[in-house]
Amino acid sequence: MGRIAVAAVVSLWVIPISVLVDRVVPDPYMDEIFHIPQAQRYCRGDFGTWDPMITTPPGLYYLSLVYIASLFPSMWFAKFAPTMSSICSTATLRSTNAVVAVICSVLIYDLLIQLRPTLGEKKATIYAILLASYPLHWFFTFLYYTDVASLTAVLAMYLASLKRKYWLSAMLGALATTFRQTNIIWMFFTAANSAVSYAENLCGQDSVLQNKHKTMLENNDLLSHNRSTPISSGLRKRRMHNSSSNSQQSVFERSEFSLHHPPAGFFDEILDVISKLWILKWKVAIAFAPFVMVLLAFVTFVIWNGSIVLGAKEAHAVSPHFAQMLYFGLCCAAALGPVHFTQATCLYQSFRKNKIFYSFQVLLALVIGFISVFFFSIAHPYLLADNRHYPFYLWRKVVQVHRMMKYLLIPLYVYSWFFIVSILGERQRRIWVLSYVIATALVLVPAPLIEFRYYTIPFYLLILHSKIGETSNWLLIGSLYAVVNIFTMYLFLFRPFHWDHEPGTQRFIW
Repeated sequence: MGRIAVAAVVSLWVIPISVLVDRVVPDPYMDEIFHIPQAQRYCRGDFGTWDPMITTPPGLYYLSLVYIASLFPSMWFAKFAPTMSSICSTATLRSTNAVVAVICSVLIYDLLIQLRPTLGEKKATIYAILLASYPLHWFFTFLYYTDVASLTAVLAMYLASLKRKYWLSAMLGALATTFRQTNIIWMFFTAANSAVSYAENLCGQDSVLQNKHKTMLENNDLLSHNRSTPISSGLRKRRMHNSSSNSQQSVFERSEFSLHHPPAGFFDEILDVISKLWILKWKVAIAFAPFVMVLLAFVTFVIWNGSIVLGAKEAHAVSPHFAQMLYFGLCCAAALGPVHFTQATCLYQSFRKNKIFYSFQVLLALVIGFISVFFFSIAHPYLLADNRHYPFYLWRKVVQVHRMMKYLLIPLYVYSWFFIVSILGERQRRIWVLSYVIATALVLVPAPLIEFRYYTIPFYLLILHSKIGETSNWLLIGSLYAVVNIFTMYLFLFRPFHWDHEPGTQRFIW
């Protein structure tokens, strides 16, 4: 019932708002001017023409073809559409994302149940509905962008891996890369963490077998002791038996490095994981071969294409944009605003327990933040050329309002990342948190353009794995999202932009 309830509630806002958007904004908007004509070419059977301004693979267009093909028989029978190409209107193409968004909300519910088995169906339903309203995901549900399908494919891949369906997970990972190339990083992240869990589960099974073997040997030892009459003979048997037992036990101990002694520190944890993966390397390699095949295919494509992007390669050249991580941290901290009071208290208590260590961490983080802002902060031409998105105003009205403002924001960036690591560390192992930070950096740092849509997938992985236990916090987060969504949709629908045709100007105005 949980899945049906989530799908039904999400549909209650997806359907009417989609209809409203299509009536008020019937023409392609922003990046839709590239995506919609390309999808319509595919509907006409023209697969050889490609818009050079499109940077992402054609996965969304093929998905739309499948969706439209499912609609065509009934629409043809009702005489609404004589051909498939006649169905490929802006509204129909946008509805692809509306359907996918409902599926995505169900996947969020399944992930909550999988990651938090004790949560309960009722709470999981509420939390999934609230997460489906996350503004950066919610708004693009009603436009023909790749973000909704990309997120859905990544979450489906991750859910399959949690259920240990590795072949299916790899196939979904391949599908995810057809929506956005950077999803190859999330596939690698998924495979790496699944491989660690897989190796540890095998070691756990070996531990159970070892304990059973030891118990059986002890029982046999006791039985032989009771049956033996000569004391000297019994002693010899026990010596031989104990030596055999010890030799077999040493084999188990060598094959499961420090399994019974949890790692004391972070580096011990890393060494522990590496040793287990090395001992079980062939089993792990066989189980995760599908991910390797997808990765090799992707590398082959990049070499053949000469770049990770398809079009506009000059405008999307890989750049060391380390400040992007700072913006992401602050964006996530803002999206989890109601949790800050509790988490800030925990951070303060941790700081008081070990002032020297945490003072060093804060100082190091401030230095890294300063270096990132001073040397690796990029103002992409696309950021300054179009004022129809929030980053334009945040950059102009906040970051660039004064030449010192970008440095004054560094403490907030540092706090946001301490907040992220802290909230993840309460539920996840340190090596998982490290892999998450690395994966996020690999996705965001090479991107020269500040685009909040790029933060959607790492944010969902963050909140799904965070400890947000109180229902009141979830309801406050949902209320925050509702306010942002209403405000954004109001601006989009009722305060439309139009092109300023005055000489020498190239901007949209209200």
